[in-house]
Amino acid sequence: MTISVDVTLRRGAFALEAAFDAGPGLTALFGRSGSGKTTLIDLIAGLARPDRGRIAAGGTVLVDTAARVFLPPHRRRIGVVFQDARLFPHLSVRKNLGYGRWMARLRPDLAEFAAVTEMLGIGPLLDRQPAGLSGGERQRVAIGRALLARPRLLLMDEPLAALDEARKAEILPYIERLRDAAGVPIVYVSHAVAEVARLAATIVVLDAGRVAAAGPAGEILRRADLVPVREEAGALLDMTVEGPDTETGLTRLAGPAGGLLVPGLARPPGARVRVRVPARDVLVATEAPRGLSARNVLPGRVRSLAPSDAGVMVTIECGGATLVARLTAAAVRDLALEPGRPVLAVIKSAAFDPAGFGTAQPGVEI
Repeated sequence: MTISVDVTLRRGAFALEAAFDAGPGLTALFGRSGSGKTTLIDLIAGLARPDRGRIAAGGTVLVDTAARVFLPPHRRRIGVVFQDARLFPHLSVRKNLGYGRWMARLRPDLAEFAAVTEMLGIGPLLDRQPAGLSGGERQRVAIGRALLARPRLLLMDEPLAALDEARKAEILPYIERLRDAAGVPIVYVSHAVAEVARLAATIVVLDAGRVAAAGPAGEILRRADLVPVREEAGALLDMTVEGPDTETGLTRLAGPAGGLLVPGLARPPGARVRVRVPARDVLVATEAPRGLSARNVLPGRVRSLAPSDAGVMVTIECGGATLVARLTAAAVRDLALEPGRPVLAVIKSAAFDPAGFGTAQPGVEI
């Protein structure tokens, strides 16, 4: 299903003027605080009206000011998950899950209920009260409640913002499973690069109420000018787990860029993973390095060089994949880097955080 948005809205001194189209999978609305992400979510959900514009989800027009169309929120079939889970404290998990279905006037469906609770790992929680759940468990219940209402679209407004790192690590695999298995398009709001890099197929970057860029996640995150914290710009690689490396105790990955050795992953051989490689962690050599601790050396060729603050972002084609390295201007000069020059991209195995490895989404290019 395609989501099409073209709206304008003014609230006091803030003006939103956003237009984009997004396809299946998870679309991230990405940008600094105050850029208009939540306002856009409110417009899609029907919690606010645009001054002008049109929003459509699939073949359904949600709002069209020119045609005087405005579907109220309860008729849009859109599920919303907020920063806080907003569960009813006096109801059990089971009854909280059933509330969304009751509001949508849907009959109970035991098979669907079982499938959702199993996908989100909340079956053991059904008879508990919200007060006894962790933050990650509450968010999973909130997601289940939204799904059981059979939405045509799921909006997630910074669902991990209120969680600590441990709880984020707990819930991210469930959001990946939701993205891949539920068949419901997701619009996901975040300003966290690691979350967006792990989850998104498409990224829409908002800056001061306007769309600064929109496109595949891999293309957007390589550009330091689009990432709120420039040091977090980098490449995304789709890789396949080959298995453990008995000599080093690391895990071998294979992909278009070449092979990587990374800290031990609890993934079976053949599993596809999404690997984020920040530009700050990539060294560039013009000859084979010797006496170096880094385990990963990938041959490639310089595609482009772009100034970035006091440094230079060097884009390197490695086989069928793209890496970026953030270098000083002096290093670029001393290495005589220019488009077309063969180079070696060097990455330490210790630079990879196993908790940041995502599940590659089948059929989605990054």
